Amino acid sequence: MSSITSLAELREKIDAIDADLLRLINERAACAVEVAKTKIAQGEQGTFYRPDRESLVLRRIKDMNQGPLPDYTAVRFFRELMSSCLALEKPMNVAFLGPEGTFTQQAVVKHFGNAVKAMPSATIDEIFTVVEGGACQFGVVPVENSTEGVISHTLDRLLNSHLKICGEVEIRVHQNLMGHVANLDDITEVFSHQQSLAQCRKWLDKNLPHAKLTAVSSNAEAAKMAAANHQVAAIAGRVAAEIYELDILAKNVEDEPNNTTRFIIIGQQIASPTGRDKTSLVVSTGNRPGALHKVLEPFAKLGVDMVNIESRPSRQGVWDYVFFIDIDGHSEDDKVAQALVLLNANVSMLKLLGSYPKAVI
Repeated sequence: MSSITSLAELREKIDAIDADLLRLINERAACAVEVAKTKIAQGEQGTFYRPDRESLVLRRIKDMNQGPLPDYTAVRFFRELMSSCLALEKPMNVAFLGPEGTFTQQAVVKHFGNAVKAMPSATIDEIFTVVEGGACQFGVVPVENSTEGVISHTLDRLLNSHLKICGEVEIRVHQNLMGHVANLDDITEVFSHQQSLAQCRKWLDKNLPHAKLTAVSSNAEAAKMAAANHQVAAIAGRVAAEIYELDILAKNVEDEPNNTTRFIIIGQQIASPTGRDKTSLVVSTGNRPGALHKVLEPFAKLGVDMVNIESRPSRQGVWDYVFFIDIDGHSEDDKVAQALVLLNANVSMLKLLGSYPKAVI
């Protein structure tokens, strides 16, 4: 009898905690509404979303968390809470590479929460266009994959856009073969984005050597095509299988188990320093001896860590390249600012793509 009483008491305690949580959550939401009114009264225009402020809050939650809930769960809960509170201040449109069910949409939800309005776009170029035109406040585009490297179309578009990078998010990519096919031997064709096909090349060669591999605009588009034709299959994420009511024929068919894609958040906004930031820039040196050394020298001299460097044709001349560079720190940090001044003196063109908080989880 004592154990039954103890269980009843525990449940009563949980109910009381739930009531307190609900009251506090709504109290926080009411504060968010007041924040919106204050911003309007002070004449602040545009989006109320602050990537630097959100990053600081989530990192503080992560640092404060003592369990038993894991950090990921605690951060996800507060992400959704902030997303819903922000929607009370001002609804926000975010463009992503559609249709529904892509990894880019998953990145939107992970970074912004479910309370934003996710707007599908057919191409990376279209995402930039709708954000540049103001139809969406932000866009989410893939920039690199741990297996296949950079997304060249994203880099090329960044070079010619006035938009800034104001955030990043990483998604662990698990690819699945899906369709309405009874037997793998019956599959005549496999559709997926070209990056996903490349990420699953070994598995496909081993298990579906007879099938034609066809690249399409997105994994979700591939899932739509597989739903309409029972002789073909698609490679996509689990969400796409749920949306388009497809059977998962084989799970986790990616060649690398730690396959991860990094996405960037693009918008008109400039993020303030948080202490845990990254800066992205692009430079052009011209085709001359020692050019790359002159690019690297300022960062080495001032002790600024370089995270990544990629070269792309400049399209301005034969064998003329630009370098996309990611470094640790914010452009307003003293060492980074000094390094950028030195770098600017050594190159023919320097464009700051953005300084932004590093991905939290």
